[in-house]
Amino acid sequence: MRFLKFLLISISVILFFLAAYFVTDTLFEPKAYDQMVNTFTANKTGSDEIALIIIDDKSIGRYRWPWKRNLYCPIYKYFNEYTKAKVVLSDSIVISNDDKAADNEFFNCISKINNLVVGITFQGRPYVDAKAGKIFDKKLQHKYKSCIIDERENAEDYEYQSASMFPDGYYKAVKNIGFITFLPGLDGYMRVAMPALKYKGVLYPSLSLKAYSMANNNRKLIATDNYILGEHGHLKMPLMNDNSGMYTLIKFYKLRKGSSSYTHKTYSAIDIMDSYAALKAGQKPLINPKEFDNKYILIGANVKAAATGLADVKETPISSDQSGLDVQATCLDNILHNDFMRTVPAWLNFVMTVLLMILSFVIIRKFSLFPAVISVSTMLLAYIVICAVMFRQGYAINILTPVSMVVITMIFAYSYKYILEDKNKEKIKTAMGKYISEDIMKDVVKNIDELKLGGKKANVTVLFADIRGFTSMSEKMAADEVSAILNEYFTEIEPIVSENNGVINKFIGDAVMAIFGEPIQDENHAKNAVRCACMMLDKVKELQKKWIAEGKPKIEIGIGINTGEAFVGNIGSEKRMEYTVIGDMVNLASRIEGNNKVYKTNLLISSSTYDYVKNIVDAIKISNVHIRGKEKPLDLYEVIGLIK
Repeated sequence: MRFLKFLLISISVILFFLAAYFVTDTLFEPKAYDQMVNTFTANKTGSDEIALIIIDDKSIGRYRWPWKRNLYCPIYKYFNEYTKAKVVLSDSIVISNDDKAADNEFFNCISKINNLVVGITFQGRPYVDAKAGKIFDKKLQHKYKSCIIDERENAEDYEYQSASMFPDGYYKAVKNIGFITFLPGLDGYMRVAMPALKYKGVLYPSLSLKAYSMANNNRKLIATDNYILGEHGHLKMPLMNDNSGMYTLIKFYKLRKGSSSYTHKTYSAIDIMDSYAALKAGQKPLINPKEFDNKYILIGANVKAAATGLADVKETPISSDQSGLDVQATCLDNILHNDFMRTVPAWLNFVMTVLLMILSFVIIRKFSLFPAVISVSTMLLAYIVICAVMFRQGYAINILTPVSMVVITMIFAYSYKYILEDKNKEKIKTAMGKYISEDIMKDVVKNIDELKLGGKKANVTVLFADIRGFTSMSEKMAADEVSAILNEYFTEIEPIVSENNGVINKFIGDAVMAIFGEPIQDENHAKNAVRCACMMLDKVKELQKKWIAEGKPKIEIGIGINTGEAFVGNIGSEKRMEYTVIGDMVNLASRIEGNNKVYKTNLLISSSTYDYVKNIVDAIKISNVHIRGKEKPLDLYEVIGLIK
């Protein structure tokens, strides 16, 4: 039963920690990742090898949105006829015809550009027109050959069902495609990119990966389980372990000065259009075409363009409104410079978290509160510094999850520790209560921080009870018989003392010393002491009958009670002290008890006690009693019984 209880508690604790780990890792770790990327990883702006041509407010201020497609022609012609741009990328999708004449002019324009890559998307839903979709898929595989060789062994790609279908004129004009799909996280933030995806058995590259391949003379790329590799070793793109597809963490760059949306250099589309018109007219262009030589050109919408449907906004670790075009540029920048975020394996994150939790638990168990908190805090600070260094070097490691789990471990450990300490305290109190009074124990625990030698003078009543002739009696009995009688006797009278607000101060052989009035505050301590004595005598009568029936000797007790001022408190040394009562009135109580033998009585009280109890007792006065240690004789009173 005990083992089963331990097993259930252990399983519950493990499940709780696993749930806490999963929730923190899934819901909160991404935000910590964003902060680390923004603070430590994004330490430089995007490469000047990449230029963004944006259709901004300035552009649509000249030509009202939506544009007919032939308006794009001056932009494409500018780069095709006057620059030596490596690759031109269009971050847009064409899925239908608009104006026939304008469309034909546009299609004819882009058909002459060999280094143009346009966007396509793939969806998880099937084609509306299955027949037309099947025809387009065949055309897609026929014209746009994959530049990626799939050598993966454990691939379990997501099954895409359809592609964004090109109009015939656009299909004939476009020579290169790359998909522009981004998958946001659960919170809508962009953190990962898909460099390639499988569609109908073929691996298609992203817009940025296709641009890299083209810039390198359409060299083949190799996809393995862990990397996408270039033919000659320049490219080594790390892939995240995810059976649903191919993903890589985007390594973001610092935002350009004065911008909240761009990390790469931008140009207004209208300035490019005006520059093309100037060049055609033989005039000096606003932007010199040589500025774009050997660069990668991305054409798309401005994140803050006012026209409905034109804005392209992405939430990323570095900005809540980063340009989608700039995110594409960032992915390209990563590939061109082999500059990637690398992830620490999930198992390693988990192991590090568990090790930190175990170390924290050990520290908490070994040290007191303050040193333990300082040690764990130092450990966590060191871990955060290590995380910062790793993010600076482009390695993503869990930061919030381990820290949170350590904090939870601390809460759990201290809760466990205090519960355990409380149990131990209760055990100690129970054990010590068998050696000293439970009431004294409570007083000690209550004032544990103020425990010291010393005490006070107080008016108390002291009761001594002694078994008559016990010494001679015990010589005739076996040790276990003596022990049995004493233990039974003490067991029966202890509750009586407690019931009357008394405290058994000590057992002196076969004698008992009890205090009334301290540490339990009681104005009627004298009356309660006498009541206690009468009840003790009644209890002994009951025990006598039982013992005689068991063949044991009949025993009698004598009780002496005195009331007066005495020192009450802790005496002894700093290492060992005892709570007791000291004074002449204590000695007198003991000697009064001894006079029971002289007068053949069972209960004698002093005159000072009698003054407090005379209205509740039937007593006989014994005058002029000579007490050892006292010069003058004293009056004692034999208590016959209680009258109230």
